[in-house]
Amino acid sequence: MITFICGGSASGKSGFGESLCIKGPGPYYYIATMMPYGEEGQKRVKRHRKMRQNKGFMTIEKYTDIGDIDFPEKGSAILECVGNLTANEMFDEHGNMKDPFEKVTEGIKKLADKCLDLVIISNDVSRDISTYTDGTNDYIKAMGRINNCLAALSDRTYEMVCGIPLKIKGDR
Repeated sequence: MITFICGGSASGKSGFGESLCIKGPGPYYYIATMMPYGEEGQKRVKRHRKMRQNKGFMTIEKYTDIGDIDFPEKGSAILECVGNLTANEMFDEHGNMKDPFEKVTEGIKKLADKCLDLVIISNDVSRDISTYTDGTNDYIKAMGRINNCLAALSDRTYEMVCGIPLKIKGDR
């Protein structure tokens, strides 16, 4: 089963996703995609590791090429998060851009085939109206296309609003 959860920052996506993931069959994998840039990034990764320390997850840090993950045993996994993965696949270390759509969506499809249950966490980055650089606008458009694809691919889709999961697709 594939579950897709999308919402704004600090909306409760991760906690809700973790709770769904551990309802599935074990073992439990937590796929972290945030590249820890600088001291602040290192602190954030350390804080996240501590938050899930006693939850029974085996953490796999994988920043790109998500479909290449090989699990020791099939189980349930949470992918945290598509926003970071998209940025990692879209921008290289020199700031050059490429379209991340195929790499991200095909990688997630391969990943799903290796899991009994997969919970995918993504950011809704398209709701504010502002003027951004071309690169940021391209990222927002790519995230929209990728989120649409993942919602269509999923068995269940939720939107997180103020800590409340709103089911928009799947068993009600």
